[in-house]
Amino acid sequence: MRHLSNCCVLTVILSIAAAAYTTSHPSPPTFHQQPSPSRTRSVFSRLRDGLIRSVWSIPSCTGEGGASNDVKSESTPPSTLLARYGGDVVLRFTINSPEEAAALTEAVHVLFLDVWEFNADWVDIRLAKDVVPSLLGLLPQSLQHAHTPLMHDLAQAIFESYPSLTFEDPSPPAQDEHRAFSHVLQASPNTDQTNIFFRNYQPLSVIIPWMRLLRSLFPTHVRMINVGVSYEGRDIPALRVGVHPTNADKPSSPRKTILITGGSHAREWISTSTVNYVAYSFITAYGKSNEMTRLLEEFDWVFVPTMNPDGYIYTWENDRLWRKNRQQTSLRFCKGLDLDHSYSFKWDHDSNVANNPCSESFAGENPFQGVEAHRFANWARNETANNNVSIVAFIDLHSYSQQILYPYSYTCSTTPPALENLEELGLGLAKAIRTTNGEEYRVAASCEGTVELENQEKKKFWPRIESGGGSALDWFYHELNVKYSYQIKLRDKGSYGFLLPSKNIVPTGLEAFNAIKYMGQFLLGNKGIEVEEESMEGSTTVAAEKHDEEIEDEEANIELRRRRRR
Repeated sequence: MRHLSNCCVLTVILSIAAAAYTTSHPSPPTFHQQPSPSRTRSVFSRLRDGLIRSVWSIPSCTGEGGASNDVKSESTPPSTLLARYGGDVVLRFTINSPEEAAALTEAVHVLFLDVWEFNADWVDIRLAKDVVPSLLGLLPQSLQHAHTPLMHDLAQAIFESYPSLTFEDPSPPAQDEHRAFSHVLQASPNTDQTNIFFRNYQPLSVIIPWMRLLRSLFPTHVRMINVGVSYEGRDIPALRVGVHPTNADKPSSPRKTILITGGSHAREWISTSTVNYVAYSFITAYGKSNEMTRLLEEFDWVFVPTMNPDGYIYTWENDRLWRKNRQQTSLRFCKGLDLDHSYSFKWDHDSNVANNPCSESFAGENPFQGVEAHRFANWARNETANNNVSIVAFIDLHSYSQQILYPYSYTCSTTPPALENLEELGLGLAKAIRTTNGEEYRVAASCEGTVELENQEKKKFWPRIESGGGSALDWFYHELNVKYSYQIKLRDKGSYGFLLPSKNIVPTGLEAFNAIKYMGQFLLGNKGIEVEEESMEGSTTVAAEKHDEEIEDEEANIELRRRRRR
């Protein structure tokens, strides 16, 4: 892992150093004394390959002279990975009645199955192939054929989610050499693709030095902080981004702060990469865009890439599909708590998983037993009570299913205050995402994954696949009075699930960046998606944006009216 850290940090240093340089220099620099592209690529590849080989016991293909020209990406997973996942499959069950939901919920708890995702229409479950007959034996006849496989080769999909053993030459074409390490300031995909850091998912041993480097290169508006300490003693790092105008003659009001977190569930790598992408985009845009500069002057932005560092490291070194933290439970052989069900508000001690430490959704035996959740909550309380901070928005990134969810998670029978404001901003976030890459995100209350509408006047509640109590979403909304609290489930809708290919890192990050930028504008009083100012090239034309707004605003109004009639 140390090898990977060294090589990636070296590469990222070049990338970010160029970004820092261009912040204060109008013309792109030339790197006359940089190593040749072929040499840079060789070192990068050799060191990155070393990590993958050490984790999965892949024999080295290099000779004494260094990297061999015959090194190729493995076409099949190594034996260690096949032994763990080779017999597993992910099935999607289509649910059509409360009775089917109840039967499937009971079977999941009886067989200790790993529920990947669920909503009102379907449930995705990972299980061993030889357990499928046992599962079907517990289900009604209507579900015997109401399932389809999402992944025929789970081991291969897992293997491909790790950085590949060979990499394309990171150097740009000769005519674009001056753009080799340009940072993300525009919506241009060509600019994004030159950022090496976001070409692959990165381990924590690379992320933390990368965060430190950002702090060092952009000291005017970036600080690195810790928002807690994990069960195994690791810091939970964060970047606080913002510019504080000073006026000694005027008492300062509480600093408005927006929290963006990811990685509560260790296997959701895209959430960690997306937090990093959004943070980097905000940091490097300061001083280059009037819009972004104002957002950093009006708000502090706290970016927490992984709330679960112990679990995240475990996904890199042991089990790619590990979800919980690494905390010891009452059963020595069943480690881990689900951090997103560990918060104190409406913590669910009566659910089927409350007394089952082996469950993927086990929330502990008491509220806030999850160490990372407890310490993060204490940090947030201390910020608001003692550090002159007002948390005005909270975004918790997860995967997958492409949904924007607002409170409450624990129940649908209680309507949150200011529901219309939550819905209005939620629809605006979805619109910002849709106008980026055309991806559709569903906007709903977090509880609605288990709700069936009998008619427009009455809701019928389905049995829950997992408890909705104790969520970070509800805790920040209710306990800290954060008016705009959301959980956003990122790409995709099930084709890859938690194993989203790395080529989706930049598009997903750009969607989230535009959504979060829209949220900042919304909090400043602007309720529409603005066209980028003249300093930002490649933006959408005013006419096209206006036409798009006229159509989509009407759709949003219809959706709001429909919800208000419930």
